[in-house]
Amino acid sequence: MKSQATTSDKPAAIARDGWPIRSYYDLTKPRVVGLIVFTAIVGMFLATNEMVPFVRLVLAAAGIGLGAASGAVLNHVLDRNADAVMARTQARPLPTGAVGTLGALILALTLAILSMVLLVMWVNFLTAALTFASMIGYGVIYTVFLKYATPQNIVIGGAAGATPPVLGWVAVTGSVSADALLLFLIIFCWTPPHFWALALYRREEYASAGIPMLPVTHGMRYTRLQILLYTALLCAVTLLPFGTQMFGIVYLAGSVILNIGFVYYAVRLYKNYSDALARQTFSYSIQYLAMLFGLMLIDHHAASLVALITG
Repeated sequence: MKSQATTSDKPAAIARDGWPIRSYYDLTKPRVVGLIVFTAIVGMFLATNEMVPFVRLVLAAAGIGLGAASGAVLNHVLDRNADAVMARTQARPLPTGAVGTLGALILALTLAILSMVLLVMWVNFLTAALTFASMIGYGVIYTVFLKYATPQNIVIGGAAGATPPVLGWVAVTGSVSADALLLFLIIFCWTPPHFWALALYRREEYASAGIPMLPVTHGMRYTRLQILLYTALLCAVTLLPFGTQMFGIVYLAGSVILNIGFVYYAVRLYKNYSDALARQTFSYSIQYLAMLFGLMLIDHHAASLVALITG
C-alpha cells in the first residue's frame, strides 16, 4: 500500500514543484549543511584573536559548505533505494522521481568542483584537501561501506562529520593544532548519542531497509545504555578545552548547564523509554551542539564583545 501511494504521488509532487529547483536544493540537506558551516565559521574565529578577514571568511565558508552539500547529494544518490523504503525518507527528491539520478550526480560533481576551486585558489590547499577527504568520507566511505556493514557505522563514520571546525581552523591558520583537534573530538563524541536517539524511534524503518543500526542489531536497552555512556564521555570531553585553558569561565558554566540537560535526557531515555522521548533527545542534541559552539565563540571573544558593548 505504501509503494502505491508513493507512486501515485510522484506526478503531483513534480507538477506542484514545476521546475525542480527546490528539489535540487533539498538534495543538499540545507539544515545539516547549515550546522556544518556554522561550526566551521566558529572554528575560523577560534583560530585567531583577531577578526577573520571578511573575504576569507566568506570564501572559506562557501567552499566548505559547497563541499558538504556535494557529499550530501552523493549520499542521496547512493542511498536512494534505502530511502524509498523508509517512511522518513520516502519523500526525498530521488525516491519520488522529482530529480533523476543523473541530474543529482551532475549537481554533486558541480558543487564539488566549485568547492575545490574556491578553497584551492582563495583559501589554502590543506583546507581543500581536508574538505575533499571529508566529502569522500561521508558521501562514499560511510554511505557505501560502513552504513550497511556494521552497527558501529555512526561511530567510525563520525570522523567525517566531525571535521568542520577543523576545516574552519585550517582555513585561517593553514595548519592543524591540538585545540582544533579538541573541537573535532567533541563532535566525534556527540555523534553517536545524537544519531542513536534517531535510530531508536526509527528502528523498524532501518530494519526494513537492511541498515544495521545499533537498535536493530543489539536491541533497545543496549542502545540506550550506549547513549548514556557516550553522553557521559561527551560531557567529560567538553571540559577538556577549559582544562587546557582554551576557554574560560563563560564556556565552563554554559557547557556544564548544557551537559546537565543532555545527561537528563539520556538518563530518562535509559530508564523510561518512549519514542516521544527519543525524539526529544534527538532534537535537544542538535540544539546542544549549536549552543555549545556558540558558547565557545562568546567565551573566546568575550573581551572584544564587552569592549564593543561598553564603547
